[in-house]
Amino acid sequence: MTDSVLVQAIQQVETARASGRVPVVKTFFDEPTFTATHVVHDPATMRAAIIDSVLDFDQPSGRTSTASAEAVVTYVREQGLGVDWIIETHAHADHLSAAPFLKGQLGGAVVIGAAITTVQQTFAKVFNEPDSFARDGSQFDRLMGDGEQFMLGDIPVIALHVPGHTPACLAYVIGDAVFVGDTLFMPDYGTARCDFPGGDARTLYRSIRRLMELPGETRVFLCHDYLAPGRTDYVWETTIAAEREGNIQVHQGISEDAFVTMREARDATLAMPRLILPSVQVNIRAGHLPEPEANGVSYLKLPLNLL
Repeated sequence: MTDSVLVQAIQQVETARASGRVPVVKTFFDEPTFTATHVVHDPATMRAAIIDSVLDFDQPSGRTSTASAEAVVTYVREQGLGVDWIIETHAHADHLSAAPFLKGQLGGAVVIGAAITTVQQTFAKVFNEPDSFARDGSQFDRLMGDGEQFMLGDIPVIALHVPGHTPACLAYVIGDAVFVGDTLFMPDYGTARCDFPGGDARTLYRSIRRLMELPGETRVFLCHDYLAPGRTDYVWETTIAAEREGNIQVHQGISEDAFVTMREARDATLAMPRLILPSVQVNIRAGHLPEPEANGVSYLKLPLNLL
């Protein structure tokens, strides 16, 4: 079956490279959560998107702060950019989103994949959320489906549904670049885990193979880097060709069954992310904290013996 969305994405990358209309990318790396936040802009129109932002969270004290997000705000203002989009590649389990703060400072629509409703329904049960918690994605400004297109200034963007890590994962092809969230890591590190509720290793393999159909020169921007053994510098940019040829877990020639066996065995050995419980509760709310209780304080739940 022809993947018409992928065909359009391939044509978009080729056209962008041929015309020279490619986005500028500035990345802010948060070492405590190993997260790369990307500010992407069209140099012709100076319109920008912010992808996978970080709200600082000190778990022992229960305090949030906006230092990481403020660095992004400063850069956007110094460069004279206008923010149209605040994009989440998925509902993160390892850091809190700063989307509401960034929207308040810079504007822009908060975007996530349409399958966030599945994630909300799943985790509403995990956290025993009240009926007042909306499970329809309405906390976000726009829900994107596979193949949905929009513009970043004069540069076209195509959303690709790449489930497996979570049901709602989207990659965004912006000009000649693709922002893949947690689906892939650097070639020397591998791929996303698939053992969270709604994750599936076989689905992830197929999503990755879809991404690897993009032109080899496509720039790939990652959401995380964890310093593979032998490497001393954090890196968050690679290419599709490098992933095809060198990804240690899923390079060309590795079969679906072999990948699933490896991924499921590896996932069984992994501890839960340090911030998974606060992160998921906040991120299924588009980065908003839970509604304050009668004393004006917001609370996060800590389910015992559940995950």
